[in-house]
Amino acid sequence: MLGGVVSGDRGGGLFSFPRLPWARRWLFGHVPGPRRSFISPFSPLSLGAAAKPPPPPPPFPVPPVATALPLSPPPALLAPAAAAMNIFRLTGDLSHLAAIIILLLKIWKTRSCAGISGKSQLLFALVFTTRYLDLFTSFISLYNTSMKLIYIACAYATVYLIYMKFKATYDGNHDTFRVEFLVVPVGGLSFLVNHDFSPLEILWTFSIYLESVAILPQLFMISKTGEAETITTHYLFFLGLYRALYLINWVWRYYFEGFFDLIAVVAGVVQTILYCDFFYLYVTKVLKGKKLSLPA
Repeated sequence: MLGGVVSGDRGGGLFSFPRLPWARRWLFGHVPGPRRSFISPFSPLSLGAAAKPPPPPPPFPVPPVATALPLSPPPALLAPAAAAMNIFRLTGDLSHLAAIIILLLKIWKTRSCAGISGKSQLLFALVFTTRYLDLFTSFISLYNTSMKLIYIACAYATVYLIYMKFKATYDGNHDTFRVEFLVVPVGGLSFLVNHDFSPLEILWTFSIYLESVAILPQLFMISKTGEAETITTHYLFFLGLYRALYLINWVWRYYFEGFFDLIAVVAGVVQTILYCDFFYLYVTKVLKGKKLSLPA
């Protein structure tokens, strides 16, 4: 009965008298409709009272009063919900965080950074530094800011452990990849292909391009040594899983939010391709209890 009032139904209301027209006339003095009116015997006009003049219009416009709640929220309230984080992006972030924690725990518990490429970790620290400079200019959410700070802090903590605290265990003889062959072309490409020719945007683009190839020194080091510790392979697996999940996240956002970033997608595809060979070896060897080795 009350649902009819909210939805605007014309019959079955609380005070409707569809079968008692005389009661309508006696209570309300008239029946709605053209050329049909009736003066109630208790109306002021029938008792000889003078009719009151209509009230003067208000000096300022009065907004209409809503009589019912809207059935759906306005588009302005739906926009943030559409841009909310999906499950693929969230699990991708958690996989990335798990990879970083695994690496830090490995170094700290074994008191050794053997088998870890310090050059790859330097590149990742450079990636986070150039990407998250917007911490000083904008605030998106507590989650976003917290994750950025965690990534930066963990990246520099890893670099400190490798090059300072456990420097004696660092295998610099096998970590010989020429990182300038990555940084210089990536820097030039970020100036040529970007969304906006501004300092922050160029540095963000640089970080996207550099992240796609930052793992190459680590893979090169494994190929030189011929094997990798199991804990190191777990780190690489979660790092590759993070990027694969982000590819699914971009597909999701394209279909459900209309969002598409060609630079991030292409760089993500390149990075995922670099992990394909590792994923195969991880499934066929590491998950079966064998050591991982890459072809030299």
